[in-house]
Amino acid sequence: MDLMKEHEMFMRRAIEMAAKGMNSNAGGPFGAVVVKDGEIIAEGHNKVTSTNDPTAHAEMVVIREACQKLDSFQLTDCIIYTSCEPCPMCLGAIYWARPKAVFYGCDKADAKAIDFDDQFIYDELDKDMEDRQIGFKQMLRDEAVEVFDNWASKNDKTKY
Repeated sequence: MDLMKEHEMFMRRAIEMAAKGMNSNAGGPFGAVVVKDGEIIAEGHNKVTSTNDPTAHAEMVVIREACQKLDSFQLTDCIIYTSCEPCPMCLGAIYWARPKAVFYGCDKADAKAIDFDDQFIYDELDKDMEDRQIGFKQMLRDEAVEVFDNWASKNDKTKY
């Protein structure tokens, strides 16, 4: 199978997962798959409302499942196919998981058109902490930094 047809096949599966989640009222219309060496390692859809978990976006669901199956906290040899451009949370998780590529269907303008608008999060990230809509207050920094200092000198840590 040529590479473009393979990408299309996996993207269609992500779109099918989006429809499955939407039709089962599990959450929003978002689906994703993780592929390694031409095989689907994990597939899933948004489960935010069915699990009362605001982090249960399709990408988060499949990243968690794929990492468990591969017994790794990184997806370096994997490709993620997602039915929509990832939100800021999922984008962060994708970068931490380090897949080699991400393919997406709809973009953030398409998501905004159906009331899934993440622009307010991007706007919040550009603000100083004291100007954000949710109050963020720093405290006990010296005590917290002690743990960071211990991490920095720890010899048996697993780097990521």
